[in-house]
Amino acid sequence: MLVIYLEASRDLCETDSILFGAVLAVCCIIGAKLPMAGCATKQSSAIPGWRKRIEDRIAKTRALIGRLTSFRSGNNRPRVVRTVRMVFAGTNIGLSQLDITQKVTERIDVLKQKIAAWGKRIRRFTERSRRFI
Repeated sequence: MLVIYLEASRDLCETDSILFGAVLAVCCIIGAKLPMAGCATKQSSAIPGWRKRIEDRIAKTRALIGRLTSFRSGNNRPRVVRTVRMVFAGTNIGLSQLDITQKVTERIDVLKQKIAAWGKRIRRFTERSRRFI
C-alpha cells in the first residue's frame, strides 16, 4: 500500500508526510513510543509536582474529616461506617466501644493538625519564592 502512495507523490514534502504517517501507523500497531523532538511539547505546569501531591492529600483528608464528622453526628450509612473502620484499622478501637465519639473527635483533630502542617509547608515555599523573585 505504501508503494502506491510513494509513486503518486509529487515532491519531497509529500513523500516525507507519507513516510511519517506510515511510521506513526506502524508504531501505533506495535505499541512503540516515538520521541517527538520536532513537535511542540506541552508546557510543564508552573506548580511543582510535590505541591500538587500535597494539595491532593489535603483534599482527601478534608473529605475524610467530613465523613468522620458525619459519623460523629449520627450518620450510620454503610459508606461512612466503612470509612470509619478504615481510619481505625490497625488499632484496637472498635465501632461498638462506648467512647467511639471521643476517639473520632481525637482523630479529626489529628487530621486537622496534619492539614495545617501541609498548608504551612506550601505557604513557606510560596513566601520563599516570592522573596526570591
